[in-house]
Amino acid sequence: MDALIDLYQRHFDWRDLTLLLLSPVFGVCLALEAWRFRRTRVFDWRDTFDSLNSGGSYLAVDLLLLAALVLPALGWVYEHRLFTIDISPWRFLGLFLLVELLYYGFHRASHRIRWFWCAHVVHHGSEHMNFGTALRQSWFYALAGNWLFYLPAVWLGFEPRWVLFALSLNLAYQFFVHTTWIDRMPAWFEFIFNTPSHHRAHHGRNPQYIDRNFGGTLIVFDRLFGSFEPEQEAVDYGLEHPFPTHNLFWLNAHEWRAMFRDMAAETSWRLRLAHLWMPPDWRRHGNGFRDQG
Repeated sequence: MDALIDLYQRHFDWRDLTLLLLSPVFGVCLALEAWRFRRTRVFDWRDTFDSLNSGGSYLAVDLLLLAALVLPALGWVYEHRLFTIDISPWRFLGLFLLVELLYYGFHRASHRIRWFWCAHVVHHGSEHMNFGTALRQSWFYALAGNWLFYLPAVWLGFEPRWVLFALSLNLAYQFFVHTTWIDRMPAWFEFIFNTPSHHRAHHGRNPQYIDRNFGGTLIVFDRLFGSFEPEQEAVDYGLEHPFPTHNLFWLNAHEWRAMFRDMAAETSWRLRLAHLWMPPDWRRHGNGFRDQG
């Protein structure tokens, strides 16, 4: 215990633990939703267990990588910043909006660039939409480089921990859009903010919903950049190329293996390397994977 306290004091402060500290709130909401829909098919208990497993292990891995990789890298960029921007309430609001725009870029890239999709695919693996689905996150986000998208805010002059805190609040909001409990919000709210309706469409594999609605807290950038799609027909949740498994390792690793297999099947290095930055379905050589558990 003393070693854990020492690790925390040397590497973390309260902002780094935002999502962990909010875990009890998420747990209560998940329990209430499960009770509300106990006689429906909104929940599959094995699927929810996979989501809880994924979320818990993600938090542990992410905190370790935060200390070992992300904070040192962001700290180096901050040493070469253009300005020094001290935080005030209005400046934090500006930072939050900037992080929302950068999150939109990260999220869109995570669907259109296979290297980043290999990590993000974990979040789309469930064929159910409930608060548990929000917890499905990848062990490999930090190693894949999701934090690279937030470097502009640090380079501009915002202290790295404030940038990551703004991102944590963004992600905390997104927990609450993973639900069928709420049908529609008021029209003005639906126009500005990401809502359960917008995010249900994002998780759909219906052709019109694929690669749409990338916003975190807001939907305005989707409207501006042409990636908005309203929820209309019933949403079919999940992946176009499902990988049915309850094995926690393969939940996190299956698309990496698929990508490297596709690379190995090519006849030139140009085509092999192109798999890293082309869209996920570019020259996909099939799925033929056995269920790993």
